[in-house]
Amino acid sequence: MKLLMAATLFAAALPALAGGDVNAGAQKAASCMACHGAEGKSAVPLYPNLAGQHAPYLLHSLQAYKKGERSGGQAEVMKAFVAGLSDQDMADLSAYYSSLKP
Repeated sequence: MKLLMAATLFAAALPALAGGDVNAGAQKAASCMACHGAEGKSAVPLYPNLAGQHAPYLLHSLQAYKKGERSGGQAEVMKAFVAGLSDQDMADLSAYYSSLKP
C-alpha cells in the first residue's frame, strides 16, 4: 500500500520535476499544433499524440531532437522546430502537454 501511495505521489509530481510551467507551455505550443493537434491529439497517424505523455519523457525527446540523437521518421522536421528552443521552453512544453488529457 505504501508503495502504491509513493508511486501515485511521484506520478503526480512528474510535471513539476520537469521544471516547466504549464501556462507558459500553452503559449509556446502554437507551432506544435499544426502536427500534434490543438489539444495534443493529432488527427494524422504520422504524428504522435502528445497529450498526457509524461513530462520527463517529452523533455528527453525534445532534448534528443535538439542534440541530433534522433533520426528517421520526422526527426529532421522536429530538429528544425526545436533548434530555437531553450531548455526552459522545452520544459514548459513538456509540462503543458503532460497536463492535457490523453
